[in-house]
Order: sequence, then structure tokens, then C-alpha cells
Amino acid sequence: MLQVALAQVRVHARRFLAVGLAVMLGVAFLSATLMVGGTTKASLQESIGASYAGADLVVTAQDGGSVPTGVAADLAALPGVDAVHGLERAYGQLSTGSDDSLAVLTTTAPSRLETAIMTAGSYPAEPGHVALDEDSAARLDVVPGDTVALDAGAPATSPGNALTVTGLTVPSTDPALAGAVQVLASPTVVRELNDGETLYRNVQLALTPGADPAGVRAAASSAVAAAPADERGPLVVRTAAEQTVAEVAEFSNGSDVLTGVLLAFAAVAVLVAGLVISNTFSVLVAQRTRELALLRCIGAERRQVRASVLAEAAIVGAVSSVLGVLLAAGVMGALVALARQTEYGSFAVLAVPVSAVVTGITVGVLMTLLAALVPARAATRVAPLAALRPVEPPVLGSGRGRVRLVAGLVAVLVGGGLLLLGAVSVALVPAVAGGAASFLGVMLLAPFFVPRCVAAVGRIARPLGVPGTLASLNAVRNPARTTASSAALMIGVTLVTMMMAGAQSSRTALERELAENYAVDLAVSVPGTAAATDAPGGEPPRVDGPTLLEVDGVRTAVELTPVMLTSTQDGGQVVYAVDPAELAGVLRAEGAALTDGVVLAPQTWTQTDVTLEGGDGPTTLPVASVDAAYFQPLITTDTAERLGGTPDGALSAYLDMTGDPAADRVPGATLEDHLGTTYWLKLDDAADAESVTDIQARIVDATGVSEYQVTGAALERVAYNQVIDVLLLIVTALLAVAVLIALIGVANTLSLSVLERRRENSLLRALGLTRGQLRGMLAVEAVLMAGVAALLGAGLGILYGWLGAQSALGGLAPVSLAVPVGQIAAVLAVAVGAGLLASVLPARRAARLSPVAGLATD
Repeated sequence: MLQVALAQVRVHARRFLAVGLAVMLGVAFLSATLMVGGTTKASLQESIGASYAGADLVVTAQDGGSVPTGVAADLAALPGVDAVHGLERAYGQLSTGSDDSLAVLTTTAPSRLETAIMTAGSYPAEPGHVALDEDSAARLDVVPGDTVALDAGAPATSPGNALTVTGLTVPSTDPALAGAVQVLASPTVVRELNDGETLYRNVQLALTPGADPAGVRAAASSAVAAAPADERGPLVVRTAAEQTVAEVAEFSNGSDVLTGVLLAFAAVAVLVAGLVISNTFSVLVAQRTRELALLRCIGAERRQVRASVLAEAAIVGAVSSVLGVLLAAGVMGALVALARQTEYGSFAVLAVPVSAVVTGITVGVLMTLLAALVPARAATRVAPLAALRPVEPPVLGSGRGRVRLVAGLVAVLVGGGLLLLGAVSVALVPAVAGGAASFLGVMLLAPFFVPRCVAAVGRIARPLGVPGTLASLNAVRNPARTTASSAALMIGVTLVTMMMAGAQSSRTALERELAENYAVDLAVSVPGTAAATDAPGGEPPRVDGPTLLEVDGVRTAVELTPVMLTSTQDGGQVVYAVDPAELAGVLRAEGAALTDGVVLAPQTWTQTDVTLEGGDGPTTLPVASVDAAYFQPLITTDTAERLGGTPDGALSAYLDMTGDPAADRVPGATLEDHLGTTYWLKLDDAADAESVTDIQARIVDATGVSEYQVTGAALERVAYNQVIDVLLLIVTALLAVAVLIALIGVANTLSLSVLERRRENSLLRALGLTRGQLRGMLAVEAVLMAGVAALLGAGLGILYGWLGAQSALGGLAPVSLAVPVGQIAAVLAVAVGAGLLASVLPARRAARLSPVAGLATD
């Protein structure tokens, strides 16, 4: 029977093409997911391991603390130890006089243990010397011989504060150094930033040539065990390779979240592929009933027939799985090559774990065998001389139909209850479990409603004439096949639509929450003149109302000036003065109006009145709350003048409450000099995410303030939307694999249907049906299956997306249903268009067959 199976695969290879594609894509997704984990780990080992390139042994504290300084001296005295280096690291701000950047300082090491590679100049040889990585040096326009400052308020050229750059190094790929200026410095400089302390992150040992590594390691372990114990935890001696593995595990927190998430999407792709495979083998077995019956007549046993069908599945599954693993390796290789061209992915290394290959091939073969098991059993139930009849769907009166109906209803009811419970109680775990269970119930019930839905929608096609009428009838002619094809596509569309509806509902909820917490679009915080003198060059930002109004996209602006404090009993809050007419032009909070003699305060204030410490003494004023949480307490400028303006000693009282050291206070400075002013802006209503970001950049360019000093609801909204859009794009791309496999199933169903109905199609041609009408009939048939699956999936996805968003975000903000009509319409259009495209090749094959040749086939 193995020869029969091989002959079937060889002769009818085109019939197995869809099965092969489905298996190959599913296995490729699964193997690529496992390769992502392996590649990530290998890349981290490559980058972190470079830090220990010269070390043979590494000593660290088990809890991540510092290693005592005396341990390094004890280790250096051990026989077989050639060099010892206590790695010290510090963080600070590096200033070039015109730019400030975050810097990570690392101490220089003995030549045998130094991993920094110089590209220009020389290693730092004195306490006043440093070396910078060449990428940061190019960005900061620094060359050897220039001076820089570290954590200094004065410019880099101030006496006693300058550090000379002696060389440039190759940028390290260590993730702990990413995004910062990498500075190589002497231990003296590093310890100054660590408040004079010597903090060894680890101690690295280089052994003398010929030394016994195991013996030296044992001696080192004994030496560190004798070190005095403190809160740091025990010391551990590892080889460089072991330390690299330990840091990789620590970096990923001992888990691989990314691989877990991707595996969930791979499981969806494998499930959809299983449906396509099962449907394909059901049709293939049905088409070969006469052949299988003939084999039984000439002596083949049932188990041999079943083994033949399963052997075909195993052959197709094995070949397709191998191709899927090769495809995954090729895709990952291309991605790694692209990553190596970027700044942050230069250390990327492709890894193809054996587990990825074995798991991919095993899952692919088992998936194909399991999907073909039911069709194989169906093949053995046919009597030797029986004629083939299409497999009937489960009906309510049969035992199989009743079991399926009861199981589906129970899953829908129980799962739906858990999903509602999760939405009401804002609990994600029961919501996810309930959603999965209820969707499984929907899939079990699909044979009872999908064919009826296709038949109902098919009535719309009947006005198209004979092709439309025939297509509506053919679409439900074999309900089981129609259900399987539609269910596969419905899974993908449901998940895609669920993410779209969930993202839109989350977006709407977050925007509503932002509107309730922020009263204005943007706020520009201008540092006071006392703070501005510490800025590079000592020049304060150039901010005023007219300058801001000249920025394209800014409609109105108002200045808020700190004038006084509330009493200590009321918390010592800073109160700002503002022109009420100008304020009304920027506020977006409904019902908020500032009047004389009233303090307009955020909704977090619960008191009905408050005492202000004005220049003429304390005065109690009523409080009016605005429906916003992020809001400075305001009074009108006339009220501030009536209360005597800012009192003497207001700044000292404020600094006393905030704990500001007396040494840092600027003599003669006022409250406004210290705190600066704030400008509230209202943007054009038509400003979108890109416009808001551009407006922020234009404000920075026009005024000289930093980006972090421009804040507000508009920027928060942009940040939230960007995160949601990126997540939606990633998830949709991942689910696209499942949708593609499902569309392959639709095309395969049509293709096999054409083969099955050759005589019927030829008879229709003989009776006058034109080639164009035949192609139209198959096109409408494909559109009906894809369209109904997409409509059902969209409806389910909208419901699941809304309830899922409520389960995840209901505790932060009320989540109401928001349907992204345009996006869902695009999904429906793509599904219908893909279904139409899937009919092209089967229709072409059917139309090219002459009526005489078709009627002559048996």
C-alpha cells in the first residue's frame, strides 16, 4: 500500500498542493517563532560575552550586589592568576558645553582583560583622561584632544572640571550600554561619580598560560567563601561562558515572553492549517471512492486502505514540513541580515536551534496525520461495491449531530458567561478563557448555521442570472465542505477584527480619559531665570505669547504666572495668576470659567475654600473645581493684585516645604524666578498625530525649550495612539499568515470542486452555458463562501474586541463599543477580493475543458 500512496502523491501532486502550502506556512511560522527565541539568546550571548572576551573566571555577587574590594586582592595572590580586574561602572551626564547626554562610565582594565578597542588616539592613562565611543563622539562632534565635563553645572571649560578626550573606541554591543555615551575612564573618575566608593560589579581573572582552570576555580571559590558576609549575598565563581549565560537569563528575567506571544499566533496558524488539510483530504477521499472500493474488491483490508491514506498524509506532511523549516530559516536569515545593518542590531546572530527543526517537522507531520485521520476512517467505512456519496453534515437527528450541538451550546454558554464576568469585573484571565471557550463552541456549531447563512446570502446572487443561481446552489451543495472552508477563514477574520475593534475601543476610552484629566492641549513649562543661568551658555529660553502664536498649528495661548502659596494648612500649593478672558480661549474642559475672587482648582481638591498667603496677608477664597486632574490652581490677575501680589519670603517658604538645600538658593530670587512660567496652548481642531508632533518640534525650535518641557493631552494622545497602532500592525501581520492559509483552503475547495464536477460542468456547457458564465458561477461561489465567513468573523470579532478591551482597561476608564468601520470594511473587501482571486485558476481550468472531453470522463 506504500507504493499506492507514493503513486497517488506522484500522479495527483496538484491536488496536494494546497495541503503542502498550508503545512509549509504553518510550520514556517512555528519554526520561525522558535528561531526568534534562539536568535535572541545567541545575539545576547554574543554581545554580553564580548565583555568577558579576555577573562577565564568571573566573580560576582549572587544577588547582583558589589564584590568587596578585598576579594580582588585575595584573588590576585592565588597561584595561576595572571591578571585581575574589578569592573566599576557609573552613570552621569556628559556635557560638551553645547550638548548634554547620558553617559555610562567603565573603568580601564589591564591589557589582558581590556575589551575596548581603540580606533583613534590612545587609552586613558591619567585620571583626567577619558575615551568615548566613536559613534557618540561623531554625534557630539568630539575629537581626541577636546574637553568634556561629567555631572558638572559649569561649562566643560571651567577650571578643575575638564576631562580630556584621548581616544575613540569601537561601540560596545552590551545591552546595558545601549542608548548612552560609552566612556572609558580611570577608576578615580568613576569613583567620584559613585560618591567616592569602590563598587566592583564583578571581578575578572585571567589565568597564566598552562594553569589548571579547575584548580584555580576551586581555589578562587575557597577564597571568596572566606570573605565577610553582608547584605550582598554569597559570591559566585563562574567561567566567562557561564557568566554570559547567567546574564542573558537575568536580562530576559528567566522567561521568553516574545516567544510565548508568537507561539500563540503560530498555534492559530497551525489550527487553521489543520482545518484546510482535513477538508482537502475529505474531498480527496470522496473523489476516490471507486478506486478505494476496487482495492477492497481485490483483497485490500480496511487497515491497509486506512494506512494508504495516512501514508499519503505523512509523505505530504514530511516534505512540506522540511520546506517550511527551510523557509523559516531563510526568512530569519534575511531579518538578521537587515538587523545587522542597523545601529542597535549590529550584534545580531542567526541561530537555528535543533528544537526549532525537530519541533517544526514533528508538529507538521502530526498535524497532517491528525487532520487526515477522520477522512482515512471514512475511507474504510465504504463498502467494497458502494458508490460514493458526498459526506453529509451532522444533523440534529443523528447521534453525532446531537453531541456536537450539546457540546457547542455548553461551550458558548459557559465561555460567554466567563467572558461577561471578566468584562464586568475587569479581569483579563477569565475573559481570555471565556473567549477561547465560547469561540470553540461557535466552531462546533458552525455546521448548523454556516450553510444556512451562505444559502441566505446566496439569494442576493440570483438576479445575476443562471451563473448566480447555480453558484448559490453549489455553495451549499456539500455543506460539510463549505463549513470547513468558511470556518478556517472565519477564525482569521475574527481575530483580525477583534484586534481592530479592541484597539479602536481602547483608543476611544483613553482619549475620553485624557479629555477628563487634561483641560488644555499643550503646556509649555519655561524655567525661571534663576534656573536658566545654569543652562549651557546661560541663555534662558525665548518664550512669550506672540512667539507661541506664530507657531503654525497653535490657535491660542495664555501665560500662567506663579504669584503666591496657599497656607500650610492647605498644603502650601503654588497658585498661578492668569487673565480670565485669555484662559477661556484655551480651556477644553466644559463648564470651566475663572472669575474674580475664586480659586479655580483641579478636581482632586476636596475643600470648598482655601487660604492664600498674599502680599497683604492671608485671605480665604472659595474654590471652584474644574473637571480635570492635571490642572494648576488659578486666580485672576485682578484678584492677585487685590491680595497684594507675591509676598516677601514666598520663595523661602516654598523651598523650605520642598526641602531645597539653603546652599542652592539664589540670593534675591523671587517665586517666579525660581519656578518660571507656564503657557497653556490650544491647537487647531484638525491637528492629527503627525501635526501634533510637528507642532512640538516647531515650539522647541522657536523658543529654545527642551522637548520634555512641552507636555499635554495632545502629546499623550499621540503616544497612546502610536503604541496602539504599532501593536495592531504587528498583530495583524502575524494573523495574516492564518488568513492566507484559510484563503488557500477556499481556493483548494473550489479547485477540488471543479475536479469533482467535471461531468456536470461539461453538461452545463453542452446545454448552452458559456465559458464566461461558468467562470462567473465559480467566482460567485467563491465570493459567497469568503464573504459569509468574513461577515460572521467581523461580527464575532467586534463583540470579542469590545469585551476584551473592557476586561483589560475597564479599571482605567469606561470602555464603550467603537467600531473602526473603515478598517473592517477593508478586511471584508480583502476577504472577498481574495476569494474572487482564488477562483481564477479553478475557473480557468474548468472553462478550458471542452464539453465532449468532460462528458467522456468517468
